[in-house]
Amino acid sequence: QAELGKPRRSSYTLPGPDFSYGLYVHGTDGGVPEAIGRWHAMKPTALLRKMPRDYITMNCGALKAGYATAHEFNLYYKAKDIRRKADEESRFKRGPPKVPADMTYGIISRPSTPFFDLLHHKYKELWMEQQRATTVIQQEEKKKVITAKDKAYETRTTLLRKHPLPAKEESFWHLPRLEKV
Repeated sequence: QAELGKPRRSSYTLPGPDFSYGLYVHGTDGGVPEAIGRWHAMKPTALLRKMPRDYITMNCGALKAGYATAHEFNLYYKAKDIRRKADEESRFKRGPPKVPADMTYGIISRPSTPFFDLLHHKYKELWMEQQRATTVIQQEEKKKVITAKDKAYETRTTLLRKHPLPAKEESFWHLPRLEKV
């Protein structure tokens, strides 16, 4: 029975010190000495990859032999099974590619940032100079745009005011029948 005024204990007592947890496999469980002594690793097997057929060479041979139909070509393929060489195609090559001995992979490391320049705010000054130069350029471009807007367009009227056409000599009009008089 549970004690009065106290919650009931819901845990179990642990087994003694001679108890071992988990399963014991008699055949392969040798403990740490067996694991260190011999490793059960897979032995490397030589993979003999079958190279793909060289249909170009087989087709040339079949044509030279005088075959013309698809059935005869298939019979020739079964009789003379010519495979590609391992060196022909890069995806069938074995081993890593040949690279120079002094070649390094990856990106080159950047030179370290000089602390003297950091302490003296050199990068801030360079940035400020660049900003000043860009603002000066922008102000000059604005001035050019403003002067172009203020300038009046040259129309025919303004051109005639500046350079008037030469005056025509006045000739009085006469009736054509009175001209011969």
